[in-house]
Amino acid sequence: MRLVTATTLLAALSLTAPATTAAAECAGNPDALGVGRTVEIDTTGGPGFGFEHYKVYDFLEKGEVVLTFDDGPLPGHTREVLAALAAHCTKATFFPVGKLVVGYPEVLKEVAEAGHTIGSHTFNHLDLSVVSRTDAAQAKSEIERSISAIAIAVGRPMAPFFRFPALKDTPELVTYLGQRNIGIFSTDMDSFDFKLRKPDKLISSVLAKLEKRGKGMLLFHDIQPATAKALPELLKQLKAKGYRIVHLTA
Repeated sequence: MRLVTATTLLAALSLTAPATTAAAECAGNPDALGVGRTVEIDTTGGPGFGFEHYKVYDFLEKGEVVLTFDDGPLPGHTREVLAALAAHCTKATFFPVGKLVVGYPEVLKEVAEAGHTIGSHTFNHLDLSVVSRTDAAQAKSEIERSISAIAIAVGRPMAPFFRFPALKDTPELVTYLGQRNIGIFSTDMDSFDFKLRKPDKLISSVLAKLEKRGKGMLLFHDIQPATAKALPELLKQLKAKGYRIVHLTA
């Protein structure tokens, strides 16, 4: 294993492992994308990741991609996403919403059983930058209830990873998450799959952004039908263009 160190010891030391899933090992798909490597995130102190908001830690090498999915689980679309990922023997990070976890715990269990990383994304998907102005306790409750719902559904605590709805944080909540040793995730590139409703448009947009940036953490939503439909071809294109998937774990 190779140690990737940040310039400060504030929070994030990453242990990286070599390729964990080769295409040849993926049953039924010799052209599978697989997993290029796994990065273990130390969330002590609540570090922030994703250059859209947090510009301290850059653990990705050129051509590396992190797949993340927000707002689920929703049985039909989330299962389509899981099937596409399984067909390529690759892994992603999911940031589910607590109230949907309560409604569909069996779907979140499938996400966990498939070996994906699960963080949290509040209980009701409220804009915490607005909620916290008038009710700091409610804002913290949104965070804690989501974490609890996920742990109850899966039967054990998941990764201490958190993503703010609409990526809108506040200094007070960033401090709170830091005290709880929960890592905060923004993104490098937003797919805007809630706007790009046609799978082909979504694929071309994502690939254009990747070509321009060369690497990055991608934000999708597993509740969006366009994402579920686009993912099989997008993964195929990522493989064809030489991109490598990085799996984040705690």
